[in-house]
Amino acid sequence: MISLEDLYAHFLQCDGVTTDSRSRRKGAMFIALRGERFDGNRFALDALTNGCTYAIVDDPKIAAEDTRCLLVEDSFTTLCDLGRMHRRKLALPIIGITGTNGKTTTKELISAVLGSTYTIGATVGNLNNQIGVPLTLLSFSPEMQYGVVEMGASHIGDIAQLTDIAEPDFGLITNIGRAHLAGFGSYEGVIRAKSELYEWLRDHNGEAWVHAEDPLLLECAKGLTYTTYGQSQEAFFRAEIIEHPLDCFLAIAFHWQGCRYQVHTQLVGKYNFPNVAGAVAVGLRLGVAPPDIVRALEEYTPTNSRSQYVASTSRENALIVDAYNANPSSMSTAIENFLSIKSERPKYLLLGDMFELGEASLAEHKAIVQRLAALSSDVTCYLVGSEFYTLQGMFPTSHLHYFVSTEALEERLRKKPIDHALILIKASNGMHFNSLVDLC
Repeated sequence: MISLEDLYAHFLQCDGVTTDSRSRRKGAMFIALRGERFDGNRFALDALTNGCTYAIVDDPKIAAEDTRCLLVEDSFTTLCDLGRMHRRKLALPIIGITGTNGKTTTKELISAVLGSTYTIGATVGNLNNQIGVPLTLLSFSPEMQYGVVEMGASHIGDIAQLTDIAEPDFGLITNIGRAHLAGFGSYEGVIRAKSELYEWLRDHNGEAWVHAEDPLLLECAKGLTYTTYGQSQEAFFRAEIIEHPLDCFLAIAFHWQGCRYQVHTQLVGKYNFPNVAGAVAVGLRLGVAPPDIVRALEEYTPTNSRSQYVASTSRENALIVDAYNANPSSMSTAIENFLSIKSERPKYLLLGDMFELGEASLAEHKAIVQRLAALSSDVTCYLVGSEFYTLQGMFPTSHLHYFVSTEALEERLRKKPIDHALILIKASNGMHFNSLVDLC
């Protein structure tokens, strides 16, 4: 059984870490993880054949097959311990980011701002769980000056575990909303889980940025060293929403040392204000010059179906694609923002089921439908998925149309396409709404 120190010495000889034996990353270290339906130990020798230098395994029989297999007691624990050790050896300041909505966008905005001035490392995509966080830490290199680590949670204790691995010096919680209720048990459970980042910072003399207009976050941050950002006069880092030349996009102005700076973003929706303002606050606190902050934020283009704007499709529609994730708070915010956009085109809402809401699911979907039923008939609503479908007939109005599945809506769009319209596409990722983009 190899010690963690010896294992770390082997890691330093490698070109990164992988948990995928098929990746063909020459010189990488493969870590054989176990899951409910797979055992990575079975693929350790394949990983070596595909170019990995070493394979970390927790099966003695596999370890005996090749001297390049390094035996540990538990591969997953070793991954976490190795990530923590590397983080300590590098000793670079880590910024932890979590929240119900907007954490990936905020992570990317903060990375763009800090990256304009410093050499940074950051979570790639949404690798924000118990495997993704240590892998993120192990991707950091000695020349980096800051690390930006996104942390996701679906159960109480998840963030506590991730902070114990990443040991952040700074933190930002975007918001605390009603999501993953099945895992957290209740909204109170969500609050408890997300505030675990604050608890780590409070116990380890860390520092946070807190949205000044969010009373819940301010309450949770009591006893913590923090600075505020937002629109109120009381906010230390102060900003406000201003008019953008293109109505659907967000523009802000922020104030610093007696000067006012304008930022015209490529993000859709005023609901992105806290994400942008938070990135400004982080940049100013950590010494990024305001003109560099402006340039970084204006050059950032959203991807992965998060607040993406498609100006014109083959059917001459304008799309707002926000189909990576959905929960009651993000769904309501997206709808209200969409309704506030001035447009001469007809408006269509293509909304899919929200997942992982547990016993609250029916009530939360019903609340959305009730809001939509009160709209005027100029907004056509296509409601998709088994949860929405069970509510058809409850609010009989001509502008609400129900589809049992994404495939059923796809068939409708092929037979009766939408043209020359403004369309919001919003659903949980599991609804696979990305397929609708090509049909609109």
